[in-house]
Amino acid sequence: MKISRLYLIFSATICVLLFGAGYLPAQHIKPKTQQYSGDPQSEGARIVAKMKFKPLEFTPPKAEKVEMDNGMILYLMEDHNLPLFRINATIRVGSVYDTAEKMGLASLVGQTLRSGGTTSMPSDKLNRELEFIAASVETGVSRESGSASLSVMKKDIDKGLKIFADILMNPAFEEDKIKKRKNEVIESLRRENDTPRSIVFREYRKMIYGGDHPYGRKIEGELETVQGITRDDIIAFYKKYFRPDNIIMGISGDFKKDDIVKKLNEAFGKWAKSDEKPPEVAKVKKSFDKTVNYAYKQVNQSNIVMGHLGIERKNKDYFPVMLMNYVLGGGSLKARIPNVVRGERGLAYSVHSDFYTQKDLGFFYVTCQTKSESTIEAITLILDEIRKISSEHITDEELTRAKDTIINQFVFRFANSASIVGQMVSIEFDGLPYDYLDTYVENIRAITKKDILGVAKKYLHPDKTKILVVGDESKFDKPLKELGKVNTIELRKY
Repeated sequence: MKISRLYLIFSATICVLLFGAGYLPAQHIKPKTQQYSGDPQSEGARIVAKMKFKPLEFTPPKAEKVEMDNGMILYLMEDHNLPLFRINATIRVGSVYDTAEKMGLASLVGQTLRSGGTTSMPSDKLNRELEFIAASVETGVSRESGSASLSVMKKDIDKGLKIFADILMNPAFEEDKIKKRKNEVIESLRRENDTPRSIVFREYRKMIYGGDHPYGRKIEGELETVQGITRDDIIAFYKKYFRPDNIIMGISGDFKKDDIVKKLNEAFGKWAKSDEKPPEVAKVKKSFDKTVNYAYKQVNQSNIVMGHLGIERKNKDYFPVMLMNYVLGGGSLKARIPNVVRGERGLAYSVHSDFYTQKDLGFFYVTCQTKSESTIEAITLILDEIRKISSEHITDEELTRAKDTIINQFVFRFANSASIVGQMVSIEFDGLPYDYLDTYVENIRAITKKDILGVAKKYLHPDKTKILVVGDESKFDKPLKELGKVNTIELRKY
């Protein structure tokens, strides 16, 4: 039996090392002797704790950057392991550019860009052409960005690129496809109050940003605004934001770089760039105040979200904030909030915290699902942990575990060529330094307990937290008003 256990432990360790680095060129891996550090809780863990092993000193592989004459940016990486070709494009567009009267317009454009056919190929024929070559094209628009992707076999690159370029450059936005998508969105909006989780994050965004700010609105829009969107609105929005100088493409697969750049120039070279600048998005007003909010839902479980404004993606404190959050509630079950609320008290199966970042101020939140009878207890325990990490240093063990986990997970962000070019596209889109990935591990290793306490004091506000509970207050362990004056949210009935 002992031999079997040792065999399983060694096998698991070797599998992690092999499959974690299996797609990476050897020059990116440098051994360095280290011993396991942690808190062994089982027989297997105690055996591993005695082992000495060589961790991966990882140098991120790079994609090659090319800028076309029309302003389109390309990140390319050849990968000849499989006869596949992929493009994942990010577009500088988003629902943040919707007006209050046309909420949902950007999302509708993103969906019907692909489904609505092109001026040279009706949607039904386009679908048949893609199906015949086993290719896929997808498009969409989220809050701050748009996306377009192509996946095709190497032998069909020319045809796949022709279709992909036609969709991006010459969309037809067929009226029946617009109507179909509008009906789907409207039906989804009518059903959104069926799910407590949909309610909590929709209302939480409104509380954080206000319903008038683009960050506080729903990407899909409201019932009345979606009904009022016309094909002319869609075409005007497309023409304003979809242009080559607004697009960053991550390209990976079985190709030769010079050949594919030539093909891309042939496909997109005649697409003219524009000097028009996008409109300014209203800045988020930085303010913190405590509110307690409640929405009735006849369920046996309370859905809780609580938090406040956070940081923007380019904040200089991004790394210590992310590490601090890992210790607080974003890491494993040993993170403080999950350990107390779930592990010690058994009040929730799912509970975690996060700092959601975007171009302007994002938000910090803790989300928890607990039985109705432990609602106030769970909220109190969460607030206590936020106060605790804001008032005293974390332990050496917590700091080491957080750093080791984040650094060891870093390599898995480069499992294949598509992931690698995707990282570079994100860096370009977010305006981060070109050497961001090269310095990533160094930035994590440099963080101290003092840094963690500093950002916790600066960016956590336990006494100015917005709390939202969706559930049945008649079943709560204590009245919600014990946390403060309660604002009742009336859910819309359709």
